[in-house]
Amino acid sequence: MTEKKYAAAVDQGTTGTRCMVFNKGGEVVAAVYEEHEQIYPKPGWVEHDPMEIWEKTQKVIKATMKKGNISPEEIAGIGVTNQRETTIVWDPKTGKPYYNAIVWQCTRTTDICQKVIDAGHEPMIKKKTGLPVVTYFSGPKITWILDNVPGVREKAENGEAIFGNIDTWEIWWLTGGPNGGAHVTDYTNASRTLLMNLETLNWDDEILNVLRIPRQMLPKIRPSSDKKLYGFTPKDGPFGGEIPVCGDLGDQQGALVGQTSLSVGEAKNTYGTGCFMLLNTGEKIVPSPSGLLTTVAYGTEEGKAIYALEGSIAITGAAIQWLRDNLKIIKSAAETEEIAKEVGDSGGIYFVPAFSGLFAPYWDMYARGVIVGLTRYVTRENLVHATLESICYQTKDVLEAMKKDSGVILKTLKVDGGAVKNNYLMQLQSDILGVEVVRPTVEETTALGAAYMAGLATGLWGSLEDLKANWGIDKTFKPQWTDEQREKGHSGWKKAIERTRGWVEKSS
Repeated sequence: MTEKKYAAAVDQGTTGTRCMVFNKGGEVVAAVYEEHEQIYPKPGWVEHDPMEIWEKTQKVIKATMKKGNISPEEIAGIGVTNQRETTIVWDPKTGKPYYNAIVWQCTRTTDICQKVIDAGHEPMIKKKTGLPVVTYFSGPKITWILDNVPGVREKAENGEAIFGNIDTWEIWWLTGGPNGGAHVTDYTNASRTLLMNLETLNWDDEILNVLRIPRQMLPKIRPSSDKKLYGFTPKDGPFGGEIPVCGDLGDQQGALVGQTSLSVGEAKNTYGTGCFMLLNTGEKIVPSPSGLLTTVAYGTEEGKAIYALEGSIAITGAAIQWLRDNLKIIKSAAETEEIAKEVGDSGGIYFVPAFSGLFAPYWDMYARGVIVGLTRYVTRENLVHATLESICYQTKDVLEAMKKDSGVILKTLKVDGGAVKNNYLMQLQSDILGVEVVRPTVEETTALGAAYMAGLATGLWGSLEDLKANWGIDKTFKPQWTDEQREKGHSGWKKAIERTRGWVEKSS
């Protein structure tokens, strides 16, 4: 019998899909990445093609297995991690989506959210789910599809249309799709739908009634690491053999687990398309009066979960993409480090990239992006610098809210994600926060977290404690700014935030 050496992860993110295989030491054995198309049908609308995502998933899996010369018999289990909140409704008989995936950044559900708020339901929903009623979450996106795509509501009521975030979509296809694919999600992804009660860890009928969503279209909620297994990959699937699929984490929770922030009071910040800081609060559900989200961190047993406070920022790495793709003032994200270092400051400007409104801790769906403080002195280089600063200042806002809600004063912040390769950005982050910023040896911790969940379910790793031995430090950045510099910079940022507020008029 072939020895089980590895755990695999499918990491389906906002801009692309990665397959990674890890050994028992948490080291990368092989990895392949492919980008997918971003679709913008109208201002504020963001979509993905679900079939393209599945095609790219199959492609990166096959390429990773070939690159690492890995046989399916060597893999103990597969975990999935994903862009959260992105919503798909499809036909379970054919696998064909009824509409494109509506991406987490999309603002088309503003009116649906406003009606729920105006009807007085937000306090009840926030108490049960830990989330405000905003365009970010899946529930209103499902309602939009049911209300706007002809025939889908009737199909959903008849069991001919099912819903899933991207994790559910990927797991369904990985375990056979129309041929018996598992229609499941985990506690972390379910906690991002605006439909799951944090205490019961189940779908909430009162909220489903408010949003007019048929319960039968929803997936079964399972632990993030599931010893009972979600299902198996078929022999003719992209992995080339029967492997248990048994791990599932939303991408930010994946990074928390990958960073082994498994003790109460430990936090991490992930720099991707958006920026997401999570603070482990253990078995305690901590409500946030300061604009953070109360969410599930992970669950390894049925009916039990570890919780977290989260600060979600919609646009960070996406602002760099905007400089590259829309303004065409940079050719690659990697350029920003040298450009920013060369100029050294933002020339007095602030850039607030509220393209999808403001997320934590402000939650203003009617805000839009601004650049303020412009003079003739300002150059392209200053705008690049201001874009990096915007990532750091948004993170500072979240960190201050976390301190208020939890009483935890962080001395160090663990960081991960693509942007942490930028040493200038990480030093700037340390300076603006006034805390040490610690970069681990494995930067793609999101996929590692999903692999850990799969490996724990199948015995590749014995316990959560075993994972901590795999975590190592690559570099620590220490703050160099004075308190006066820090306060002056943040004061200007807060003035800039006020200029973004309420830009879009509310519909009557």
